[in-house]
Amino acid sequence: MQAISRRLAQESLRPAASASSLKSLYPPSHYYNGADHPRYGSTLTPKGVGHLVRKGTGGRSSVSGIISTVFGATGFLGRYVVQQLAKMGSQVLVPFRGSEDSPRHLKLMGDLGQIVPMNYNPRDENSIKAAMAKANVVINLIGREYETRNYSFEEVNHFMAEQLAEIAKEHGGIMRFIQVSCLGTSPSSPSRMLRAKAAAEEAILRVLPEATIMKPATMIGTEDRILNTWAHFAKKYSFLPLIGDGSTKIQPVYVVDVAAAIVAALKDDGTSMGKVYELGGPEIFTVHQLAELMYETIREWPRYVKVPIPIAKALATPRELFLKKVPFPLPTPNIFNLDQINALTADTVVSENALTFTDLGIAPHKLKGYPVEYLTSYRKGGPQFGSTISERVSPDAWP
Repeated sequence: MQAISRRLAQESLRPAASASSLKSLYPPSHYYNGADHPRYGSTLTPKGVGHLVRKGTGGRSSVSGIISTVFGATGFLGRYVVQQLAKMGSQVLVPFRGSEDSPRHLKLMGDLGQIVPMNYNPRDENSIKAAMAKANVVINLIGREYETRNYSFEEVNHFMAEQLAEIAKEHGGIMRFIQVSCLGTSPSSPSRMLRAKAAAEEAILRVLPEATIMKPATMIGTEDRILNTWAHFAKKYSFLPLIGDGSTKIQPVYVVDVAAAIVAALKDDGTSMGKVYELGGPEIFTVHQLAELMYETIREWPRYVKVPIPIAKALATPRELFLKKVPFPLPTPNIFNLDQINALTADTVVSENALTFTDLGIAPHKLKGYPVEYLTSYRKGGPQFGSTISERVSPDAWP
């Protein structure tokens, strides 16, 4: 026993065996799970020089081969795009500005470490490059339908998008660039936002001819800024103002379908590269018909006040005049947004020969039913108030 003890003491005084000597003693077998074994080695690309090696069955714990930087991911459409990417095993880099709470709801959508928030400054080129450094896909969802004291329509909707395209081109490892624009963009549009979006499309295709442009119509969903705004206004003031006579035609689309279209373009064999898709829903509504659908869902008696276009513009103009002349931020426009009023002077529907959802293999949902079910939260007495549309509150029922 004493001899064994002395031998163990001598062994403990010797320098630790190197990793190479351990490997020679214990060669990796078929079941060895070491990270440096070629079968199990990490395939993460350090500089975004191509797609990853795909592994797994396609679920959230798989590796899809996509490392995507999604600009504007904290917005309305962004959460649905991140969710679609994350559930197929993609790593998603989420640049955000402002509070660290902004992207925290996105982290739950992917496996551990797959959703990576990154603080950045959209006016700082170096921070944009850092957000793109390890990506092989860039998706730009940045956009705004109203101006603020700090950001104009042109800067947000045009110049930022053009800058992202230029940086992606310099990167050298970006395999796909997808720009989300708006349906109805035109250099001659009465809307400044739509003109800026049209300029962005032209600039991006000039810098990156292989980029894909998605042009969704007005998007409907749980966090939307049209039916929610209308329902809130109608519940608060017991009526809804209709800009003009409500006859403008629009083609609203379910936001989940738009996110699915973006992911479908990423998963194809490159056929969508360099193309422009117009994403409208299966039905065309007038503004009045869409308001009727909203009232039908919240089970309230519809009351409208038709506001002529000149009067609506007069009500919306003061904010635009004083926006940059007062030392404090002005309220966000809801119903009376001057640029949106200008956009409503023309119909916004999918062009006759445009590429659509069908070309991406997607059948868009009709709005009536599940896509607008979130409006049940506005029902008087709760979501279960009434069982038929005939049980809406009639104005004659009140004293």
